Amino acid sequence: MAVVFGRKRRNDIWKNFNYIQLEKKTECVVQKDGEKCGHKIAGKNTTNLKRHLKAFHSEIEIPEVAPVKQTPHKKVDNPSVQDFFATTTRKYYSDKSREQRTKEDGIALWIGRTGLPARIVEDEDFVAMMSKMDAKFQVPKRHKILNLIDKMYKEEKEKIRHNLATARRITTGLDIWTKKGLTASFLGVSACYFNPVDNKAEHKLLNLKEIVHPHTAQSISTLLEESMEEWGISREKVLTTITDNGSNMVAAFHTNAEVATSTEEDSEAEPDDSNDDQEREDDEYDYGAIERTPCVVHTVQLVVNMVQKEPPIRRLLEKVRHLVNKFRKSSVATEQLLQKCALVLVKDCPTRWSSCFAMISRCLDVKEHLTAVAEHMGWDILQPSEWQKMGMLRDLLLPFAEHTKSLESDTQSLSLVVPALLDLKNHLSEFTLAHGRTYKDAATLAQKMLFSMDRRFSVFLDITVDNFSPLPAAACFVDPCVAETLLENDDNEELQNLVRKAEDYIAHLVPQRVQVREEQLTDDEQVADESTEAPEPTPAKRPRFKFFSANRSSRPKTAKTTNIRQEILKYKEWLSESHQTAATSAEVEESGIECWLTHCCSTVFPTLKPLALDLLAMPASQAFTERVFSVTGYLSCGRRNRARTILERSAFLKVNRPK
Repeated sequence: MAVVFGRKRRNDIWKNFNYIQLEKKTECVVQKDGEKCGHKIAGKNTTNLKRHLKAFHSEIEIPEVAPVKQTPHKKVDNPSVQDFFATTTRKYYSDKSREQRTKEDGIALWIGRTGLPARIVEDEDFVAMMSKMDAKFQVPKRHKILNLIDKMYKEEKEKIRHNLATARRITTGLDIWTKKGLTASFLGVSACYFNPVDNKAEHKLLNLKEIVHPHTAQSISTLLEESMEEWGISREKVLTTITDNGSNMVAAFHTNAEVATSTEEDSEAEPDDSNDDQEREDDEYDYGAIERTPCVVHTVQLVVNMVQKEPPIRRLLEKVRHLVNKFRKSSVATEQLLQKCALVLVKDCPTRWSSCFAMISRCLDVKEHLTAVAEHMGWDILQPSEWQKMGMLRDLLLPFAEHTKSLESDTQSLSLVVPALLDLKNHLSEFTLAHGRTYKDAATLAQKMLFSMDRRFSVFLDITVDNFSPLPAAACFVDPCVAETLLENDDNEELQNLVRKAEDYIAHLVPQRVQVREEQLTDDEQVADESTEAPEPTPAKRPRFKFFSANRSSRPKTAKTTNIRQEILKYKEWLSESHQTAATSAEVEESGIECWLTHCCSTVFPTLKPLALDLLAMPASQAFTERVFSVTGYLSCGRRNRARTILERSAFLKVNRPK
């Protein structure tokens, strides 16, 4: 763009003059014959200056029109509109730019997961903070953030719905949580499955439905059915549902069993083929109905809580608890303990898993420092014999705490149930024999805990009970890392019965029509081989690809004629052969799923491998739903106490984030 000076001060003329401010005159400074001209002109009119130069200094050429001043980066010609907007720097990002969209999505995801109010984007301090981080970013308004959160929520639900549709079998989990003040209660529904696309086990939150008081079995059953219909999950696809041992949860699935039974009775009244009767005799389990599996970790804690019921043990724990409460209420004692060992005492909580073990263990870890501080404060401390008894109690509860930590994982823990239960039973037996004389109270407690374990976990270990569930035994059987727990003890009849039940369960998981088709293929091929006569030799045409044709004709055909029973036998043979090599390394470095994906070929186990992956992905507890409620407790605290609409959405986005 040209800049015309016009009648304003021209540099080509004024370079020959100097303005004197006091006299308000302009002096000519042109050198002539070695001397300055010195002529003074009143004012500073550019026209008068130009006349003076023409009259007395004609050797100086002065253009009639002022010269055009050009910028170094632009042409003299007038630029086009496109060039002008291309070279002009923008003050803000455009609405469709990648930088603007990325930052908007980040803010929306942050607000959606934390449950913060959307109006925070209109806060002056927030806008000022974002402007300092990026001056070109335009902070969106509240309505746009809400629309982005809803869009993310719907997209994430569609992804999980697609994964549920591709999953072969699903395990659901249920739990109920009530807010502080009993203002509202929610039923959490989760789903665990093996994702065949990504080859990994996933556990996702499906719904967080509000449930009204009282929490009856009918209400739980109704909300569960609504959730299954919303996500398109059929009954046949659900292996089991894991819940706690509450009476309302147990009654909710008794209702489902009665409905399934009545449906079967109606179907039996209709005329069927004779083959159907044989199929009903073979089916020992109702796989179509949703069965309930008790949470293993909850049940283990019921066994551990027996330490509170033994009078001598309870008195010792009350004394320890009283000492811990003194420390936690005294800032002086707590500060002294921190200065000595940088640790504080842990208080047990009846509803927290392994909290009694944590309290005892921390007291024993800081025993010397605890005793010194208590003596300085003038408090009563434990006797040496009581400290010794606490050490025995820690040894008694340590295996329970370790197995609780491994069984409360979100996925891939059901196969560890049977080995963990057998390990705990052996631990209790050995503890009773070792401390029967030194600490009789602890030995008596161990005996009672062993009896409680036999009674509570008979559903997993005793095949003679009516409510026996073969799921944990089947998951243990198909886990190469722990399968030797069941297969190595040939002399143990109880374990061998579990193995047989596990094999039967796995065989029944295969659809009956697939087994019939496989058996018919095997019989037909055998008959065809026997009845086929060798044809007369005829001159054959030399194959074009001789070596490829020979290799193709000699390929074994056992893969398509192998049924599930034969695959189970091959799997057991493979376990026995690779016990010293593959199984040992898998136990140290790999999980059961990784072992199947790495070492087990799909052509050798075409039917067993998908079943094994589905069983190994299952959790042993519904701790996942418990952790969901830890998140919702934070999302509904303070001023968000009345949150209803955004609670499920925020928990869904926060819990189901990619890992």
